Amino acid sequence: MQNDRLTSASERGPLGPRSRRVLPSWVSTMVLLLPTYGWLTLAVFLPLLTMFVFSFMSATPMGKAPIVFTLKQYRAFIDQPYLVGIGINSLLIGFWTTLFCAVLGFLAAVALVQSTLGKTREILLILILLPFWTNGLVRVFSWTMVLRENGFLDNLLHMIAPDAGSIGFLYTRYAIVVGLVHGYLPYMILTCYIALVAIDDAIIEAASSLGARWWTILFKILVPLAAPGLISGSVLIFIPVIGSFMEPRILGGRVGVTMGTVIEDQFTQAFNWPLGASLSFTLLAVVLAIFATFSGVLRRGTAV
Repeated sequence: MQNDRLTSASERGPLGPRSRRVLPSWVSTMVLLLPTYGWLTLAVFLPLLTMFVFSFMSATPMGKAPIVFTLKQYRAFIDQPYLVGIGINSLLIGFWTTLFCAVLGFLAAVALVQSTLGKTREILLILILLPFWTNGLVRVFSWTMVLRENGFLDNLLHMIAPDAGSIGFLYTRYAIVVGLVHGYLPYMILTCYIALVAIDDAIIEAASSLGARWWTILFKILVPLAAPGLISGSVLIFIPVIGSFMEPRILGGRVGVTMGTVIEDQFTQAFNWPLGASLSFTLLAVVLAIFATFSGVLRRGTAV
């Protein structure tokens, strides 16, 4: 009892009950976000800022040439018109890759949600994630064994039709798209799966009981409600695909010249870092302009 009185007296203080100081909510929020944003600043923002400064230089800063700040590097598409064709080719490859991923990924996600339960669904999700567990270089080189002339695809065809010609299409733009779809398809499946799982089964059951056909349910219910997943997956795929260089270089051969391979050559072979940096930021500006143009469509799709 005496200890309780002492404790009560110490808490009361000379001016009445002692109030605990509560920190503002923004302080705790800043403390929680500081490690993440500190790491992003060191690992992402500072390197990007450095590359942005490099893009205005007349020569690589590690060399012996005098450094002059200029806008010359950003005139590359004017001084070298062939880069415009390469940029359009990169955007087309990104478009077709994103389109195929959207169709295949959405249908796979629908099948995953509607046809599987429990451990079966978990096993299939693990199989979908398998491409992330394999080395990207090994994955791309394995496609060369499948798509080349007299490769696995050709041998499989000749087992069925011995007199058939070759259907190998290695070192074409189609081969590049196949390799990119294989690598980025899991992004679309997972984003669509997350969106479809959130749809109440009662909505689909009500549509079926009212006589809706499967294509009506697919295009009138599932696609609009899963639009956020489709949009998120498209953004996650399109942005890295137009800057990819490994798949175009290995699967495309001479026709696999994209903005990604050009930028890589500037950094690794030509040692022209300012030009490589300016091309990177120009490509980033084009992507941002595309998304800004279609921002209204994206917002309507998310609102649905």
